Amino acid sequence: MTSIDRYPPMTIPDADDVGSNPTDNSPLIEIAARRYSRRAALRGLGLTGAAGLFTGLLGARSAKADGNPSTLTFEEIEQGIDDGLRLAKGYRADVLIRWGDKLNPNAPAFEAGKSTAAGQAVQFGYNNDFIGFISLPVGSNASDHGLLCVNHEYTNIELMFPGLAEDDKLDKATADQVATEMEAHGHSILEIKRTGDKWAVVEDSPYNRRVTATTLISITGPAAGSDRLKTSADTSGMSVKGMVNNCSGGITPWGTVLTCEENFNNYFGGDPSAAPDAASFKRYGVKGEPEYAWWKHEARFDLSKEPNEPNRFGWVVEIDPFDPKSPPMKRTALGRLKHEAATSVVDKSGHVVVYLGDDERFDYLYRFVSKGTYSAGDRKANLGLLDDGTLSVAKFDPDGKLHWLPLTYGEGPLTEANGFKSQADVVIETRRSADLLGATPMDRPEDVETDPVTGRVYVVLTNNSKRGYNQIDAANPRADNAAGHIVELIPAGGDGKDADHTAAEYKWDMFLVAGNPLWGTTMYGKGTSKNGWLACPDNVAFDPKGRLWIATDQGGTQKKFGIGDGLYGTDVSGDGRAVTRKFVAMPRDAETCGPCFTPDGKTLFIAVQHPGEGSVFAEPTTRWPDFDPNLPPRPAVIAIVKEDGGEIGS
Repeated sequence: MTSIDRYPPMTIPDADDVGSNPTDNSPLIEIAARRYSRRAALRGLGLTGAAGLFTGLLGARSAKADGNPSTLTFEEIEQGIDDGLRLAKGYRADVLIRWGDKLNPNAPAFEAGKSTAAGQAVQFGYNNDFIGFISLPVGSNASDHGLLCVNHEYTNIELMFPGLAEDDKLDKATADQVATEMEAHGHSILEIKRTGDKWAVVEDSPYNRRVTATTLISITGPAAGSDRLKTSADTSGMSVKGMVNNCSGGITPWGTVLTCEENFNNYFGGDPSAAPDAASFKRYGVKGEPEYAWWKHEARFDLSKEPNEPNRFGWVVEIDPFDPKSPPMKRTALGRLKHEAATSVVDKSGHVVVYLGDDERFDYLYRFVSKGTYSAGDRKANLGLLDDGTLSVAKFDPDGKLHWLPLTYGEGPLTEANGFKSQADVVIETRRSADLLGATPMDRPEDVETDPVTGRVYVVLTNNSKRGYNQIDAANPRADNAAGHIVELIPAGGDGKDADHTAAEYKWDMFLVAGNPLWGTTMYGKGTSKNGWLACPDNVAFDPKGRLWIATDQGGTQKKFGIGDGLYGTDVSGDGRAVTRKFVAMPRDAETCGPCFTPDGKTLFIAVQHPGEGSVFAEPTTRWPDFDPNLPPRPAVIAIVKEDGGEIGS
């Protein structure tokens, strides 16, 4: 068996992952250890430790000759790190839209190094992340015409403008550059059409618009009007200027977009110690140590001037893409977290269920169940469903059971004795509420997606660099979990439409433990090739056939692990379960984001985020996608199609 000493420890810190959970709640790794022995868990996937898996890898070529265990039949690409994009043979990737491209005919053309706030407000934003496709006409299942809804998580100002570097940008960034950054954040909605096998943006569409860090957004739900959300600019606590760090998201059954604010703590400067919510700030990592210079030029990001402003961020925002005049809504009933994603499903009871992950080491998995029920023929009635319901947090048991613990004011420890005066306090301090209930600390919950075929739920845990060697077990069989894993949740009631997503108790199991098989601490399906292993699963998507596609985000560990980020496909059942196959490789230093399929499964959209990250405007590590010596790298959305017109994965 391979020695654990061969496992490379994570030595590159993630600035977004400050790890602020002070509790001693039992983490999932300890719970899984009590459920499985390491050998038994590996045996459950037909493996027997590193030796067994390596045998599977070496035998992959002959196994393929005898019959590929996966239903995915594309020719897998090789691992590696490249300047450009690579994808499976027989497929083509077209750049649909890139940072700075026009969203309407009157918008200015992109000029490298000369972007302005006014221009950026009507151009495609920076660092695209989540992608959602909604068919047009409204209510149809069209695969050649629709709205593309895209998040813009953050900015790399040192790649946007010349003369800035990682170590001096906070001092050198000008007010005009900061204003441009604000407009480059947020969300873009654009109408797109396919003609033949080519997609294009409909530039003069009335649907095209931006929502940015300066857009006026309404606050709804239990925290609306709370004194803790009031500022000098908004004495009502009912609206807020903008949204930030919008990572992933989801599309609701009624065709709105849920976009999630993640690392909002990185935008605030000044001294937090004198703020009324100083203790709460600590739990969210609001330290007054920003990664942006906004607080120097925009008073609301200065904690000494607006101490309540951080409470107005960290929410799920709902946007109606079909009504450009409608204000976005921060739905506070879904809790205040470092939200990664928000995946919704209509339960068989008619209630809408939203799964939510809090992306930080040792934080939690959540679920929201609406009080009202979905009306298939009344879109307007559904627009308020996310303002009232029950938010719960997950607690995993060693016997394979999962319990959803309600975060309801007045129940259990969520009372005035612990500082809670209303449900507003519970959701503003969602993390502390979950701490008190004894939720299970997780290894950075990222995306959570439901299988449209089986109804099972897949929780993506990207990594945790603070695992100790005394916590090695079957579920996370290594210290310093640098490569992450995926957990499978099994709702009560049965498969598919019989799954009860409102049940108080589920079952859970391990689906995949990522990393290099040579470490001896991974779990893949038998037949996974030497090119199929992955690290740091982040966002996932299901294709129309119910196969799981896994996007990776290794951050600074790409060079350490020797592979670039990419997209991998796998079956979730049968002989191909957890047999991951590499389909796309990202350009150097780029992250794979937002995989999204058209309803017919013949187009796959991917957001290529932060190409060239870690370098500067004048000397980028790549100039993807233009490869023009006069242009910097530009985050972009690509559309992948099969050259023969077939389905993705074939």
